[in-house]
Amino acid sequence: MSGYNNIKLSSSLPQLQNLIKKDSSSYTEEFLQQYHHYQSVVRVFKLQPDKPSKELAELVMFLAHVSQCYPTHLSAFPQELKQLLLCHHSVLNPELRMTFCKALILLRNKGLINPTDLLELFFELLRCQDKLLRKTLYIHIVTDIKNINAKHKNNKVNTSLQNFMYTMLRDGNVTAAKMSLDVMIELYNRNIWNDAKTVNVITTACFSKVTKIQVAALKFFLGKDEDPKQDSDSESEDDGPSARDIIMRYATGKKNTKHKRKLEKAMKVLKKHKKKKKKELFSFSAIHLIHDPQDFAEKLLHQLERSKERFEVKIMLLDLISRLVGIHELFLFNFYPFVQRFLQPHQQEVTKILLYTAQATHHLVPPEIIQPVLRTIANNFITDRNSGEVMTVGINAIKEVSSRCPLAMTEELLQDLAEYKSHKDKNVMMAAKTLINIFRSTNPQMLNRKDRGKPTESSRDARVLEYGELDAKDYIPGAEVLEDEKSENEVEGEEGWEDVSLSEDEEDDGEWIDVHHSSDEEQKTGEENVKTLSLEEQKAKAASISISRLFTQDDFKKIRLAQMSKEVRFASSKVQKRKNIEITDDEANRGELLSLRDIEHLHKKPKSDKETRLATAAAGKTERNTFVRKKSRLNPFASTTNKEKRKKKNFMMMKYSQNIRMKGKRSFRDKQLALRDALLKKKKLLN
Repeated sequence: MSGYNNIKLSSSLPQLQNLIKKDSSSYTEEFLQQYHHYQSVVRVFKLQPDKPSKELAELVMFLAHVSQCYPTHLSAFPQELKQLLLCHHSVLNPELRMTFCKALILLRNKGLINPTDLLELFFELLRCQDKLLRKTLYIHIVTDIKNINAKHKNNKVNTSLQNFMYTMLRDGNVTAAKMSLDVMIELYNRNIWNDAKTVNVITTACFSKVTKIQVAALKFFLGKDEDPKQDSDSESEDDGPSARDIIMRYATGKKNTKHKRKLEKAMKVLKKHKKKKKKELFSFSAIHLIHDPQDFAEKLLHQLERSKERFEVKIMLLDLISRLVGIHELFLFNFYPFVQRFLQPHQQEVTKILLYTAQATHHLVPPEIIQPVLRTIANNFITDRNSGEVMTVGINAIKEVSSRCPLAMTEELLQDLAEYKSHKDKNVMMAAKTLINIFRSTNPQMLNRKDRGKPTESSRDARVLEYGELDAKDYIPGAEVLEDEKSENEVEGEEGWEDVSLSEDEEDDGEWIDVHHSSDEEQKTGEENVKTLSLEEQKAKAASISISRLFTQDDFKKIRLAQMSKEVRFASSKVQKRKNIEITDDEANRGELLSLRDIEHLHKKPKSDKETRLATAAAGKTERNTFVRKKSRLNPFASTTNKEKRKKKNFMMMKYSQNIRMKGKRSFRDKQLALRDALLKKKKLLN
């Protein structure tokens, strides 16, 4: 009977696998029988590796599942399987090759194979022309490296894999090189390999001769990293009820004005609380981790000058070069004459090219390098023969370039552009006024006297810096609007939701208490106190506060808002008109990169042309047939009557007809008879 059971178990590998996992010592003989059978099948398989073998696939998966039960007998099994794949992966049957890879993944999850050897093998298998296999290997490589670095960074494994990937990027197989690049980008975006070595390996892909590899690397550097811990259910982690809870709470009860006012008040408190609890996200670009940005930018420019790629790829190269020059403040003087050739209104994507020109400008670029660019923009864009939108884009571009390199602007050009403040087009007028406001704070002497405006608080101690000169201070300017740390500790209170004891009536009513936060009022009070101080006293107070406390992000935001408000507050209290100055967060938190809206910003919506207006009118109209009463026929395929035919004829054909001439001269009796006949006919059709 035992022999019969052995034969039955040997024919059913899943059943034997289940029994071995429960009691491995009792089924050692059956396991060895299957293992010897596997060895004989492998010897036959090596003679013809290109033929499929379902029996071998079942045995391999069986041994992979029970490998942890017999580690001594199967010590060489992972290496044998790896060697089979390494030698015959190009000729293996796709299903059998996938089975071998899944078995190796299973052995890796059990910790029976070295991760470095397996990952290097999988990178070699990326050369196979099997899309499903490449996708499976890609998912495993990313997941395995993530698990290796879950608790702590495994630098030994990471270094060996990064070196191997560096060789894979230069591999002749395009698919393998592209998949290797995708793996590195995915690991960087997942915050696993976010070191400088990974970034500098990816920089080599920007010079690849394969377009899709080059584009993938360029997109990586042009993108922004998001917070990896950010998820959709962050609202539920905050203290206090959610918006859904508040709405459900006020969904029942009386629907009166008081009830609605309570709901609005509760939602305001919730919004204020969420705004305070919201964590500040920082965008950290991989461009900052490049070892030698100057050499990298020079090579990219050299490649761009010789490139024969399509226009979209050239635009991406321009964008990356401009970001490198602007962020790292590089000297790349050949970039500006190269871009200058494309600064024409009819040029494709000209607004983006203007944006990249402004991004590549900084205060260390010599003014004589930027001045030809400004003259080209002014001559090609800001002329009366162009439309108002084109002129606005040109002035906005000059404004952004001048704000980064004020010395590049000449007095003659500035005064000429300032005359457009009285232009009939509102967009041009507002753009010119914005340019004037910039030079009112940086160098008002370049403007005409009528355009300088009244002196503001920020212009009291403003000084025009020479080329290369730095205005270094030993304190944080604007810190005088903050209070000392000692005074803050005295009135320190908890922010957020406060427990307020309610009476029984208030508890039954369910009304929320609007907790007062005095941060905005304290800031206004601090600014009012600063106005009364002299310039020297403000500097002394700012210096004392700068060395007496550690600043938070909220403190720096208050300082930025106060410094920006100085630019619009008049220095003399007699002429001050605006007491409350509101500045949005977008104005206070401008990043290191420009957006396309800074160039294309229009203060007034442009008028639509005739074709657009006609298309909009046609889209709003409905078909006349939808309002016409459809006449039903007894036989839908019957011919039309003479009366229906007369309706479709031209009036000139029918104007001498008796029916047409007599229609307006019918008597009241004739009209009654016609109405009776029409009603009888309608009743007959309905019946």
